[in-house]
Order: sequence, then structure tokens, then C-alpha cells
Amino acid sequence: MKRLIALLLLVAFPAFSATLGDDGLHKQDWMRDTFKDLSEDLAEANAEGKRLVVMVEQRGCIYCDKMHKEVFSREDVSSYIRDNFFVVQINLHGDTEITDFDGEVLSEKDAARKWGLLFTPSILFLPEDVESDETAQSAAVALMPGAFGAGTTLDMFTWVNEKRYELDSGEDFQRYHARRIQERANGSTD
Repeated sequence: MKRLIALLLLVAFPAFSATLGDDGLHKQDWMRDTFKDLSEDLAEANAEGKRLVVMVEQRGCIYCDKMHKEVFSREDVSSYIRDNFFVVQINLHGDTEITDFDGEVLSEKDAARKWGLLFTPSILFLPEDVESDETAQSAAVALMPGAFGAGTTLDMFTWVNEKRYELDSGEDFQRYHARRIQERANGSTD
């Protein structure tokens, strides 16, 4: 039966490269399997010249499924994430222990509750430096709550990677995204 489902997925979504893990979550080749000590993950991301992302998902989430099948399956999106981000996946209802930046050790589900995350997928984008008294939620430079299309997703990852949240240009994410939509409509690919 699993072979039939896999074959049907390949026919329906030829670029779909994620697999389902034992926890029921989609696994991409650019996701990292770590000990979920966020300070260590941040140090490793920095050593690789990448940005740390915490991606919170749950089993059976139709929006997570949509993101993996329609957005993360696109080569432009997946290659950008792979090249620029260190992605750690968290299960909204999981029991695996996480060590938050503030040193607190708690289960994935308790961490998600602590961070105020109610919906999946939720993507937390972290800065290169986090104070030892901060949590992942308080340190995050951006939060992407929910499923979005490929353009919005790629724009959010780009906006964070280029540190546009630090710029004094007055171009917050919404203005940046609106400009990128217009540029794509005009045929610009920069």
C-alpha cells in the first residue's frame, strides 16, 4: 500500500521529495536531525554561515502537507532554504526534549505552548545572536504563521536572510513582498 501511495505522489507531484517520518511529519533533505539544543543549533548554523529556523508542524496537518507538496517541492524554494538556512523541525505535540535558549529543558509540545504557537506550520526565524535569557519566541526576528504560497514563502526566507528587518528603509515585510510581487509581474527575476 505504501508503494502505491508513493507512486501516486510521484505521478501527482513529480518534484515532491519529502518523506513521512515515524512521527507523521514530512521530512525534507534540508531539515536537520539535531539534539534540539537551540543554542548548539544556532552555533552550528552560524559556523555554516546559515540562519537558524525552527519549523513547528504536526501529524495530519493539511496545511503542512500543502507546504511540503506545493511550496517546498519547488526547486527554487528548496534550494534557497538548503543553501541559506539550518532548519530544525519541532512536533507541536511531540515529547522529544528541547533546550530553549534560556536553558529550560522541556518537551516539544511544552516548548510550543511556551512560545505561544497554536497553528501549524509555524516558522520561527532566529538571529545570529541570542541572549541566554531569551526564548526562541522572544528572540525571533520573524514568525511565519501558517501555510503560504511559494512566492510569499520565498520572499519571507529572502527578507530574513538579507536582514531586511534591520534596515531603516521603511520596507517592512509587507512592503517588501508587495514590491516583489510587482517585480515578478513585470518580469523581473532578481
